[in-house]
Amino acid sequence: MNNHQFDLIIVGGGPAGLCAAMYAGRGMLRAVLLERGLPGGELLNTEKVEDYPGFVSIMGADLAEAMAKHAQAFGADIRQENVEGIHRLPDGTFRVATSSGTDFTAPTVILTAGGTPTKLGVPGELEFAGRGVSYCAVCDGAFFKGETIAVVGGGDAAVEEADYLTRYAAKVFIIHRRDEFSSSRLLQERVFANPKIEVIWNTRVLEMAGDVKGLKHLQLENTVTGGRSRLDATGCFVFIGFRPNSGLVKEHVRHDAAGYLITDERMMTSVPGLFAAGDLRAQLTRQVTTAVGDATTAAIAVEKYLSERRTKAVAGAA
Repeated sequence: MNNHQFDLIIVGGGPAGLCAAMYAGRGMLRAVLLERGLPGGELLNTEKVEDYPGFVSIMGADLAEAMAKHAQAFGADIRQENVEGIHRLPDGTFRVATSSGTDFTAPTVILTAGGTPTKLGVPGELEFAGRGVSYCAVCDGAFFKGETIAVVGGGDAAVEEADYLTRYAAKVFIIHRRDEFSSSRLLQERVFANPKIEVIWNTRVLEMAGDVKGLKHLQLENTVTGGRSRLDATGCFVFIGFRPNSGLVKEHVRHDAAGYLITDERMMTSVPGLFAAGDLRAQLTRQVTTAVGDATTAAIAVEKYLSERRTKAVAGAA
């Protein structure tokens, strides 16, 4: 089994990971970024980005490529590895195990592995992702000005985002498989008072259909009667859950009820030396801008942490 020692291991190659790698390079740290696929994370699944400063509009893949090149210009060591677990050793260092059998060790880790929106798993969902199907209202809502769209779900996220989307869409349908929401009463009251929103109760999506231009309609089924219907909509926002990839840490780390990691102002978790940035960190919103902000703080905090660690080691040896 191979062993590779670094000052810092960055797990995840989305915007947060690439930003952290860039700052680590600027700080002259021996760092490695481990990403199971191509650098970019969810940017690679995003058609256009219009809320990142400096770019009125840029393709998600182009922004990902630019970020990777920027990080590499400062010496970022990006490796394609599938991380299976992050283990803290008795001496306080970390062992990051990968499916290739290669172990990486370092006194610090920045976890930027993000998370995964829960999919409906119906025909057409993947085909029209980025072409009508979305999992982020703030990211994509502005593309549907004056159009009719659907929101799938009944929790806080679905209800809150449906209300938000009415600032763009002419009509928003909320499709929920039950006859009542699980969201907070305050959010429900806002939805019921919004004339642009109509709720379709006891209904699930069977299929998403369209053409080369994008999504055109949804095939629906009533969960009580079994009756089928069609809803014409050019957008479908799915909010039925999000799974943060925090399970990679193989010891207890403080998190909220949904599994998002809780950090201090330095982005350090309850495990000394383990930092978190981006979508798997507990915070108000999850955007590219917040991800790179988290990563900037985390990378600079790592430098200070390592310096303090070295000072203590020298004092202890004296």
